[in-house]
Amino acid sequence: MDRPYRLVWLALGWLLILLTPVVGILPGPGGVFVFAGGLVLLLRNSAWIKRRYASLTRRYPKLGRLSDKALRRGRAPRGRIAKAPAAD
Repeated sequence: MDRPYRLVWLALGWLLILLTPVVGILPGPGGVFVFAGGLVLLLRNSAWIKRRYASLTRRYPKLGRLSDKALRRGRAPRGRIAKAPAAD
């Protein structure tokens, strides 16, 4: 993805997260969806945010399971990745 588009998606993600309290005042669960949308945009477009998210989910596994369930994504594999056998 081109850098200008990535910056636009990052800005939109931060804007959605900043708008969450405003939308949260309205009746209904709208703030949750706005925050989740902003978080998804940030996670897809920023390596730094991905690292921070991964470290927080390792530190607080219950929060990690809850957020993965809310974002409808699978858990990342834990531990060492098995190496493929050498081709002969």
